[in-house]
Amino acid sequence: MFGLLAEVAPVLGLGASLGAAVAAIGAGIGIGKIGSSAMEAIARQPEAAGDIRSNMIVIAALVEGVALFAVIVCVLALFV
Repeated sequence: MFGLLAEVAPVLGLGASLGAAVAAIGAGIGIGKIGSSAMEAIARQPEAAGDIRSNMIVIAALVEGVALFAVIVCVLALFV
C-alpha cells in the first residue's frame, strides 16, 4: 500500500499545481469577461454606471471566491 503511494507522490504535486494553475487562469478569464461586459454596458448606458459597477464587483468577488476554494482544494490534495 505505502509502496504505491511513494510511486504516486511526485505526480500528486504536478496534479495539484496544474489544478491551481487552471483555477487561477479560469478566474482571470472570468473576471476579464465581467470587466469587458461591464465596460460595454456602461458605454451603452452611462446613467446606469453605478449599478453596473456594483454588480460587477459582486460577481468578480464570487468568481474570486470560487477560484480560492479551488486553489485550497489543490493545496489540500498535496498534504492529505
